Amino acid sequence: MDKKQVRVGMIGYKFMGKAHSNAYRNLPFFFDSKVVPIMQSISGRDEAGVKEAAQKMGWASYETDWRELIERDDIDVIDIVTPNSTHFEMAIAAAEAGKHVICEKPLAMNVDQAKRMYNAVQKNGVIHMICHNYRFAPAVQFAKKLIEQGRIGKIRHIRGTYLQDAYLDPKSPITWRARKEITGSGVLGDIGSHSLDLARFLVGEFQEVVGMTETFVNQRPVETNSHIEQVENMQMEDVTVEDSAVIIARFENGAIGTFEATKLAGGNLNGNRFEINGEKGSIRWDLENLNNLEVYFADDEPGLRGYRTINCTETYHPYANVYWPVGHIIGYEHTFINLLSDFMNGIYEGISPKPNFEDGLRNQIVLDSIEKSVLQKSWVSVSENISRTIGRDLAISKN
Repeated sequence: MDKKQVRVGMIGYKFMGKAHSNAYRNLPFFFDSKVVPIMQSISGRDEAGVKEAAQKMGWASYETDWRELIERDDIDVIDIVTPNSTHFEMAIAAAEAGKHVICEKPLAMNVDQAKRMYNAVQKNGVIHMICHNYRFAPAVQFAKKLIEQGRIGKIRHIRGTYLQDAYLDPKSPITWRARKEITGSGVLGDIGSHSLDLARFLVGEFQEVVGMTETFVNQRPVETNSHIEQVENMQMEDVTVEDSAVIIARFENGAIGTFEATKLAGGNLNGNRFEINGEKGSIRWDLENLNNLEVYFADDEPGLRGYRTINCTETYHPYANVYWPVGHIIGYEHTFINLLSDFMNGIYEGISPKPNFEDGLRNQIVLDSIEKSVLQKSWVSVSENISRTIGRDLAISKN
């Protein structure tokens, strides 16, 4: 009864809406936080759909107009889990209404929108976060800890890949993620942004990038209600974003990196992976095996050198202590619970936890720099773009 309650209004209710709803429901069960989220209301355009989602996922009420949700006096937090093209207007309206804001990634459609969103939350003094949930896997947090302790020494390389095969079948119907006017970019913003955020989190700020993108499947069928109609009279629509991307990067600390994002890599369901090599060791992680962190130390005894696998379910591993006994693994959904626990604590303490809208803006600048590089077929300075966009003082702040 002595815990502070914050009343959440969520805009959107499908894939990410389900993930966030589950996290709000389970957060108080695992974390003894001083702030408890109340699932007050959910918003969506389809009344039948949003009503069903509210009942199924445990929301007390629903709205069919997100503006009315933001205007409600009984809402303290706005959670945005809608397509990318809607983030800008919703986040600014929420901030101007004095609501705390958490937003799915990528933050915006472009750098200008992201900067204005960041300015809005700063000006109105609200707590803000962006949902790069993969930072919150205990194994990734432990990797960060080992790096900060200097266990692998000065970092030289990072290889980040996010490989899926969701678009492998050219007859898979087109979705909003393949329409530039809704998504902004293709795999770069959709899944590549996660790899770039993990690189910023673990290695440091980007200095310069050069990229290459391709759209291998240029048209996809428009989904219809009838499978027979879809097969016999298939209406095709142009894919207006990239479905594959490759990036080379140099970091401010001298490290170099390579990144690849695609949804055409057969056999990869959700292959979000990284390997980091330092002067004294290496670390690698795979989302499809998210509880395990592989670590190599160069000073191990000859004959015994090699990667060791650490099951990050012990009390030594960040966030792991609130769940199950050692060796009882957690899953994808727990990364959202961990993130939201930080968000709730941030509301209590009056501090915007990382990753927040500043991180979202920085990520957007990296994405924009890559897109410029593809058009120019040359290297683009991320450092200069950051200084130009957010100022030199902020440009040198820690990730």
